[in-house]
Amino acid sequence: MAANETTVQEFTVTRTFNAPRDVVWKAWTERAALEEWWGPKGCVIEVEELDVSAGGIFHYSMEMQEGCKWWGIFHYEEVVKPERIVFVNSFSNEAGDITRAPFSESWPKEVRNVVTFHDEGGKTRLELRGQPIRATAEECAFFEGMFGSMQQGFGGTFDQLEAYLAK
Repeated sequence: MAANETTVQEFTVTRTFNAPRDVVWKAWTERAALEEWWGPKGCVIEVEELDVSAGGIFHYSMEMQEGCKWWGIFHYEEVVKPERIVFVNSFSNEAGDITRAPFSESWPKEVRNVVTFHDEGGKTRLELRGQPIRATAEECAFFEGMFGSMQQGFGGTFDQLEAYLAK
């Protein structure tokens, strides 16, 4: 680690889904599926662009319940079907440029996420690990302070994934 880098605790969330790994993988990699389950509970997702490959992006909008529209973008770094997806997640504008989070100037601009898909005899244990990159000490501290909220948020998102997989 370089002298100017800040150490930050990794955020982790794990969930087991009652679906085979290839089905869960498709839910993470297909446009129609992502529009049905990705994002905060109650928001409407629209995929602007999706290329799930190393160097590709997932650029999307989130119409929030309050009526405002937020944008997000994944920059995929590694895609190993059907085992692992590594991406850097950011808030963005409509053009896909990285922006600050609409809810706080202290949220890190970039969070690297590693999603692993574990085959467990017809079920899939999914593990998501996230950590800010190129972040200030203030951003790292804010990120760590949001773990409870993030657990709740991903809980709702994964509830939506579970409902999607049950169809």
